[in-house]
Amino acid sequence: MIIEILFIIFIGFAGGLAVGSGFVAFLTVLGIIPRLTQLTKTMRLIQWYEWAVVSGAIMGTFASLLDPKLILPIGFLLPIGVFSGVYNGMLAAALTEVLNVLPILAKRINIDDKIIILVMAFVFGKIFGSLFQWIYFVSE
Repeated sequence: MIIEILFIIFIGFAGGLAVGSGFVAFLTVLGIIPRLTQLTKTMRLIQWYEWAVVSGAIMGTFASLLDPKLILPIGFLLPIGVFSGVYNGMLAAALTEVLNVLPILAKRINIDDKIIILVMAFVFGKIFGSLFQWIYFVSE
């Protein structure tokens, strides 16, 4: 029992690190907030933008911890789920593409010539993770 709990803690911590580092990379490396203030001509309000992002992240974290229930007909929930998944997947893919994460990672772990194996590991990890979530958490 204790090993299962430690494993769940490890998985949660690893997922949090992955999401947090992606979020920080997205905001700092790509300069989203400064670019947004340039486009809207509101440079004097940059701290408001930053606090809005931080507040949104904190509220999103609390919402995910509280496990809110959205009681709507399946016809409304299916498109919301599909579009959310597509958005998150495309955002992650765009961030990976812009930052050239895969070639840098392949070079660091000395598998430059086997980058297809690295890509397939990500693909199968995503598939198995999604299946695990649906089988274990959704179909309860």
